[in-house]
Amino acid sequence: MVIGKGCEDSYLSEEETGWLTAEALAQADLTGKRVLVIIPDHTRTAPVPLFFRLFHELLWGRVAALDYLVALGTHQPMDDAALRRLVGITEEEQATTYAGIRIFNHEWADPATFATLGTITEHETRALSNGLLSLDVPVRINKMILDYDHLIVCGPVFPHEVVGFSGGNKYFIPGISGQEIINVTHWLGALLTSMAIIGTADTPVRRMIDWAASFIPTPRLCFAMVMRGEALHGLYIGSMEEAWRAATALSARLDIVYVEHPFRRVLSVMPKMYDDLWTAAKGMYKLEPVVADGGEVIIYAPHITEVSYTHGRVIDQIGYHVRDYFVKQWERFKDYPWGVLAHSTHLRGVGTYENGVEHPRIQVTLATGIPEERCRRINLGYRDPATIDPDEWEGRED
Repeated sequence: MVIGKGCEDSYLSEEETGWLTAEALAQADLTGKRVLVIIPDHTRTAPVPLFFRLFHELLWGRVAALDYLVALGTHQPMDDAALRRLVGITEEEQATTYAGIRIFNHEWADPATFATLGTITEHETRALSNGLLSLDVPVRINKMILDYDHLIVCGPVFPHEVVGFSGGNKYFIPGISGQEIINVTHWLGALLTSMAIIGTADTPVRRMIDWAASFIPTPRLCFAMVMRGEALHGLYIGSMEEAWRAATALSARLDIVYVEHPFRRVLSVMPKMYDDLWTAAKGMYKLEPVVADGGEVIIYAPHITEVSYTHGRVIDQIGYHVRDYFVKQWERFKDYPWGVLAHSTHLRGVGTYENGVEHPRIQVTLATGIPEERCRRINLGYRDPATIDPDEWEGRED
């Protein structure tokens, strides 16, 4: 059963959100249990501070433990000040009101923090991927989840370039999972292409993620949110799959915009919450379908000076290319991290590679603080951000 409410033309008030949360938690068997809440990092828009307060109000004193784990995937860890900002508390509040609550980064770079829960077999990956992949994949998850009696996943659902829609079990995989399943699911998404998968609920990648998450033995409850800007338009609480599916239906209506004709040039203005191109690449992913053949996406982010704080060295080696550039030279690229290959081809977009010549469908240009020489070296266009006034681009869709 799903408890929830969704609104296309209005948003949920804090009072309504509190009622829904109280109803769901009252029905959950959490008394005396150790509870771990899994939340997104700062690159996702969600009212995490509101739910942090609600969970404390409704669960503190009832449960044996209430802790938080930030589903970083492979994003950079957050320092103590950033973690406090994420949940909306001060240093003083952390030391007093919320002294018993711990907030952890997912330590994805430390192999000792993982437990292997099982293996997706070669036969299973072949079936789940519609024959695109065929290999055994170990499912490693942050072993912290095994120290708790109940898990609460609390995060938003949006159209997503790798899986179709974000949220749900994606907070486990890739949120707190090992590199093997991250690489395989992301490369599967790349083989399918973002153009084909974004905004689709039922995808091979989602099936593989849900299958991998089924290895988790700990009971789970999902708080799936639907956002428009900073406003909460929907909240659905229930099982991982049911709450997520209810949220995708509303997200599809709110977050997918249909246009009458494709655009030749699009300026994608990225907020400062994205601090490298790895995260700001969403400025391409989300807009690729509305750009005409031969058109251009300009990612405008003067504040960004780094390609990827985590994977920049690898990207400097491989550059950004269309899918078939890698597929048709697989012996050359197969030993690079598949998740990085996937990011590369998602950002470059669809295209062809024939007889040693690459033909991307559209041009991707960076108007960032990344130097022109590096942009050219990684196979992207460059434009000086100082030559762009975003106000001049507004209202010119026709």
